[in-house]
Amino acid sequence: MKHQIYVRYSDKKYKNPALTIHLHRCISAALAAEGVKVPCEINVLVTDDAGIRAINRTARNIDSATDVLSFPMFSFKAGEFPSDVSDLLDPQTGLLPLGDMAISLERAKDQAKRFGNSLKREVGYLTIHSILHLLGYDHLDEGEMKRQMRIREELIAAELGLQR
Repeated sequence: MKHQIYVRYSDKKYKNPALTIHLHRCISAALAAEGVKVPCEINVLVTDDAGIRAINRTARNIDSATDVLSFPMFSFKAGEFPSDVSDLLDPQTGLLPLGDMAISLERAKDQAKRFGNSLKREVGYLTIHSILHLLGYDHLDEGEMKRQMRIREELIAAELGLQR
């Protein structure tokens, strides 16, 4: 499936072709694992803690840095991607505009070190996590929704060879 994945870097020092390829691979794998059979458009911003903090403050009124932010275009039900989304496709591109994500590479590096993961694993996990948010998954409760999301994250990561 030919998704349009636009990766932007807030600073040239973060720009890395291997990271861009990795983001594309993780996004495509997560969409395939969730049964998304239409070409999607996703925007990704790779930034640092200051950049993601500014986004978090503006978008969510939370004045702190975080690892990843997701901004879905639609409200899908987790694990139940609709079979017909033709009415949601962008008429100019024919793509489903899923939404946007921002990843703090600075935070990902710190978390990789703290959790004993590679940076590749950490960025991959955050990317999968964000795609699942764009597809309706959430973890606001500490119960079933969070458990369902964590199971999907780990299964998709394992398919990509990104186990803990």
